[in-house]
Amino acid sequence: MSDMLCTRRQAIRAMGGIAAGFGLSSGGFLFSRQAPSAPVAVGVSRTYGPELLPTLGTMFDQLGGLEKLVRGKTVAIKLNLTGSTSDHLGNLPLELTHWVHPQVIGSTLHLLDRAGARRIRLLESPWSTAEPLEEFMRQAHWDPRDFQRAATRVEFENTNYLGNGKKYSRFMVPGGGLMFQGYDLNHSYQDCDVFISLAKLKEHATAGVTLTTKNCFGITPCTIYGEGAGKDEPSLLPRGGRGLVHDGHRLASSSAPPLVNPHCSKYPGFRVPRVSADLVSARPVHLAIIDGIQTIKGGEGPWVPGCKQVHPGLLIAGRNCVSTDAVATALMGFDPMADHGTAPFERCDSTLRLAERLGVGTRDLKRIEVLGAPISKVRFQFRSA
Repeated sequence: MSDMLCTRRQAIRAMGGIAAGFGLSSGGFLFSRQAPSAPVAVGVSRTYGPELLPTLGTMFDQLGGLEKLVRGKTVAIKLNLTGSTSDHLGNLPLELTHWVHPQVIGSTLHLLDRAGARRIRLLESPWSTAEPLEEFMRQAHWDPRDFQRAATRVEFENTNYLGNGKKYSRFMVPGGGLMFQGYDLNHSYQDCDVFISLAKLKEHATAGVTLTTKNCFGITPCTIYGEGAGKDEPSLLPRGGRGLVHDGHRLASSSAPPLVNPHCSKYPGFRVPRVSADLVSARPVHLAIIDGIQTIKGGEGPWVPGCKQVHPGLLIAGRNCVSTDAVATALMGFDPMADHGTAPFERCDSTLRLAERLGVGTRDLKRIEVLGAPISKVRFQFRSA
């Protein structure tokens, strides 16, 4: 019997061997030192015309194809349609500046349908509104029927509130979280087999860059995390933006999982990257896609002073959102290994570093296989453009 028992010294030695494979965070829980990696495909498309669909198709094939991922599955796609429909940069259409382009959405839908997706839901949380997502699109002079014609079964959901669900779905952050222990979200983020983040290639005034990881910051419903959220329970309808997750001037509804540290910083450059990293850890992204054909530099939307339209002519896709965003960051002329104080993270912590610490994915380009166009050949310097 004694041969089968561990001595205290043996137990300590065993625990030391396990701990050697992890790093301890300032929050007091363990993170993997070797976050996973996945290949990232880079494509060149100068326009949103006929070249777009075959370019995306080739990129998805380079990543192993869509069929194994989506055949017979329900697919949810979080779009990046930030701000209101009146937020134009000059007279330019929203999709040529800070919104993901409808042709990228439609092409993605077509390719998912061709790969056998059973049902596809387009999701977004339009700022401070409970109107149907289709109506929000119409206000931008988009025709939602174009998306329904691109695939067999396409649905729309405004995830800013309860929507068509009967209750919110709870997602706890593995390891305890960086900002909140967990998040209550619209049912659509649980009622799916595959989750896609479809983002725009942009800088961000608060988070440095806004790519597929930061895009998921917008899945938080304003009824719980917004300025007009209920104190003890979610409000019935969204009122105001999600400022409380930006600056913490008030608490989220007490019905939701609490803050990890109720005394944490209220500085947006601290909070926004942590919430974004938490969310992609709690609600993993299966496919990350970035529209970088035409976009803006200087911020995430025309409300940021100094924004300017640019034309990188790029598409990026990958099966790991952190690795995909790392490649995208490099394509923008930045170092994905940079941290607070270094461009593009001059005024904020790096969402990429935080998500890497949570074990979501690596930002180290040396560990990421880049397929298609080499970064060195197609890099677009955002700061000097």
